Amino acid sequence: MKLIVPDQEQWVLPQLLRQRAQELPDKPFLSFAIDEASVSYGQADERSDRLAAGLSELGVGAGDRVMVMMGNRLEFVLTWFALNKLGAFHAPINIDYRGEFLEHLVNTAAAKVMVLEHRFLDVVLASVANMPLLEQLIVVGGPPPQSAGRLATRAFEEVPSEREPPAVTVRPSDTYAVLFTSGTTGRSKGALMPYAHGHLLNERNLELLDLDSSSTYISELPLFHINAHMTVYGCLIVGARARMEERFSASRWLERLRSSGATHSSMLGVMVDFVLRQPPTERDTDHSLRSVWMVPCLPDLSNRFRDRFGIERIVTSYGTSEVGMVARRIVDRSDRVHSGKVGDEFYEVAIVDSEDRQLPAGEVGEIVVRTRLPWTVTHGYFGMDDRTVEAFRNLWLHTGDAGRFDEEGNLCFVDRLADRIRRRGENVASADVEHVLASHEHVREAAVVAVQADEEGGEDEIKACLVLADGAQLDVDQFWQWCDERLPYFAVPRYIELREQLPKTPTEKVMKTELRKTDPNVTIFDRGAGGRRDRS
Repeated sequence: MKLIVPDQEQWVLPQLLRQRAQELPDKPFLSFAIDEASVSYGQADERSDRLAAGLSELGVGAGDRVMVMMGNRLEFVLTWFALNKLGAFHAPINIDYRGEFLEHLVNTAAAKVMVLEHRFLDVVLASVANMPLLEQLIVVGGPPPQSAGRLATRAFEEVPSEREPPAVTVRPSDTYAVLFTSGTTGRSKGALMPYAHGHLLNERNLELLDLDSSSTYISELPLFHINAHMTVYGCLIVGARARMEERFSASRWLERLRSSGATHSSMLGVMVDFVLRQPPTERDTDHSLRSVWMVPCLPDLSNRFRDRFGIERIVTSYGTSEVGMVARRIVDRSDRVHSGKVGDEFYEVAIVDSEDRQLPAGEVGEIVVRTRLPWTVTHGYFGMDDRTVEAFRNLWLHTGDAGRFDEEGNLCFVDRLADRIRRRGENVASADVEHVLASHEHVREAAVVAVQADEEGGEDEIKACLVLADGAQLDVDQFWQWCDERLPYFAVPRYIELREQLPKTPTEKVMKTELRKTDPNVTIFDRGAGGRRDRS
């Protein structure tokens, strides 16, 4: 693989941004559907300098975590860049989080400062008492609240300073972000992301997509996830243009391609399914899109998508936030499902059993990864040393994914292990949902499992198995409303199953394989696929 930036000492975002700003000061870099805001490479560098200087005056420095709760808007990316220039790093929050989900992230990151959109003020202020380390709110897109209790507040536009930001040197081994991931066991974890990891991930993605300086890379995925980060960072490496939509819309997908002149895009499998459900038109091939990253990439969906919209280059990959893009391939028209060859120059990958013994080709086990270059996998999980040690046991990073190698040496993702659920493009940690459900006054125990969703694209529905407190009665409709108020919309269970007890092992571990089965003797309630409260 030929790297755009071969010198690994230059795999740091602030240095790369400065270089592009000097080479391409007036070239369009970022544009956003929200407010139709846009900046050139030179403006992105200059404005993030001013913001870095202002954040420094507020006490933000190297090693600090700053929570960011914003949609896909310019201020998000400027905050990201400014923090990196200070040696600090951003910790993005899913904008649909509330209550316990939100509090867990803020407390895990031990953050003192949060930059948030005005529309999320009520959600954050409702949880202030449960986030004791938080000290400051910086509000984007509206005035700060007149009263926020013990918190200091200010408007985003008041923060930038005309002073020079402090001179900070960052290295490829330093952290640029804390990205919260939903693993296979336990609650959401904050993965510490080194600069070298982010750079290598984006070098591999841009080559796979065939991205170059003439490209326009559109994303309808949220900036609080790593894939939309890749749209921004990939364009930065090659000097391309990034277009960030507010959120995905199947009905407006083609219109957005045409208006932006997009040449490249990233789509989750469920997004492809929703686009294909739109009525065909005579203008389905009237666009500039020439390359699409698609995960998961199911043969039927990818072939129908290719034929309908005239897009020949469809690519897919396997990786996680923690390890980057381990395997990748250009998708052909066969019915084979795999993620392609491992990038052997960068990674060593094995399939292991429950005792970490390597398995031969064809056998299914856990995918584990080692890196051949320094600082190109996560440092570990912030504030969770035990989870870090567990993930890196026996000198392999354990992905928590089941997979196998086929006879040609292709890596095949088989399934998620244990308790991770995929819903509406989001990974959901069952432990996070169970923690909230078990706090209901009528619930003694709660266990959450994935069941197959109606739509294609590798999605799940969520089933909650509840044991009620002695003598308690549960109004299921009221319980769903209670969930709506406390859980992200995509984490609200579709199915409620009432049980007298949960099946357990002799060591009192819940046997979730049993809960995934249909038991005719158990009462189950179905809210329906459309019953979930939509994203507000």
